[in-house]
Amino acid sequence: MLHIFLLFSLIFTSTNVLAQDFCVANTASGIVTPSGYPCIMEAKVTSEDFAFSGLGVPGNTSNIISAAVTPAFVGQYPAVNGLGLSAARLDLAPGGVIPMHTHPGANELLYVVHGHITCGFISSANKVYLKTLKRGDVMVFPQGLLHFQINAAGKRPSLAIVTFSSPNPGLQILDFALFANDLPSPLLEKSTFLDDAQVKKLKGVLGGTG
Repeated sequence: MLHIFLLFSLIFTSTNVLAQDFCVANTASGIVTPSGYPCIMEAKVTSEDFAFSGLGVPGNTSNIISAAVTPAFVGQYPAVNGLGLSAARLDLAPGGVIPMHTHPGANELLYVVHGHITCGFISSANKVYLKTLKRGDVMVFPQGLLHFQINAAGKRPSLAIVTFSSPNPGLQILDFALFANDLPSPLLEKSTFLDDAQVKKLKGVLGGTG
């Protein structure tokens, strides 16, 4: 029995030696692995590393979408490295929209702080799930599915805080993926069923070529 006790003691001790409470990202390292960034030395970590004030500042909605996203991902908030979560602030002016997009690496939970936001996502079976949210409401958007948020009916700005199940959820905006690059217009016309004039117009608006 003694040797069994010693064996378990050794395993427990080794596990605790190797365990880390946190891993504040060394974003300056330029090294990113599937499990995240390497850690900065624990001796250099301070209380300031675990706090983030960026979500308290309204975003600039003077743009083509009348909306702003302020991220608190690992690149802006290194303390979330390896913790499986992150956040962002969504500011939507009246008529503002977060266009159809996906987060390949995370589920998303949206909480409306004030205003009214119409949200929706499309399942892989092409079913639409649509809801207009008011202050205090939440809605979840499953990982990888196309979704959007619009301040459609509101006459005042709306604000939401979103959380993600990854420190780096990723982002691909559908409109920009189609019309903000050099994909040749004839291919876009075939794949989207849009005519040449409409494709060129959208490329012009979003900065695409080809």
